[in-house]
Amino acid sequence: MSLPERHRLLEAAEALRGSHPMAFTGAGMSVQSGIPPFRGPGGLWTKIDPALFEIGAFRARPLESWRIIKEIFFDTLGRARPNAGHEALSRLERAGRLSGVVTQNIDGLHQAAGSRVVYEFHGNMRRLRCLECGRTPAVGTVSLEELPPRCPVCGGLLKPDFIFFGEAIPAEVQEASLSLARFSKCCLVVGSTGEVYPAAYIPQEARRHGATIVEINVRPSHFTDAVTDIFLQGPAAETLAALAELLGGSAPFQKS
Repeated sequence: MSLPERHRLLEAAEALRGSHPMAFTGAGMSVQSGIPPFRGPGGLWTKIDPALFEIGAFRARPLESWRIIKEIFFDTLGRARPNAGHEALSRLERAGRLSGVVTQNIDGLHQAAGSRVVYEFHGNMRRLRCLECGRTPAVGTVSLEELPPRCPVCGGLLKPDFIFFGEAIPAEVQEASLSLARFSKCCLVVGSTGEVYPAAYIPQEARRHGATIVEINVRPSHFTDAVTDIFLQGPAAETLAALAELLGGSAPFQKS
């Protein structure tokens, strides 16, 4: 797929310039890193049973769930690397032209690319969480040779530290994400279909507080007709790289 027309890119760059922008990213952000989306044609839920990612089922059948988790998330997706879009957002943040990222993704690729202000709405697959003591060891510090893995401190059952069906979004992450949305004057939506709540409320909250919504997606989403002001139809990595290049010579925004 080609890049959006240049006049649309220039319009989006002007909206982002000097406007306290934030980014809100979904599965389409990481597709070009080799990570398939969960929903839609070819999505993960067409290949694996989502019931295994319901917290009650996980507690009842941890071995069955962990066999799939290890194969999909650690043996395969764990090798993914940031793409040009992740790197573009990181450059914009370092230049003072992006105030932070709220992401639905659990892959940790924003941080791997160097982004520092990242609110992970659905958690992170690179950490584990003990269901007994709450400790969160990094994946690499716990052996996954014997499943299900156990907490090295208390022996409790470990799960990936991302949100399963039936679990609540951490209150501190949700509040930080909403605060960023209320502060930002422009919200850059990248690769999100707008189908998953409560995450989809973030761009809507930004819009309610006067933000311009710039959307990058390969096809129209639930945001497009509802809240989007500028729609850039194209691949996330190349479109973000082009935007970052256009913004390269502009002055950083001034915080009020």
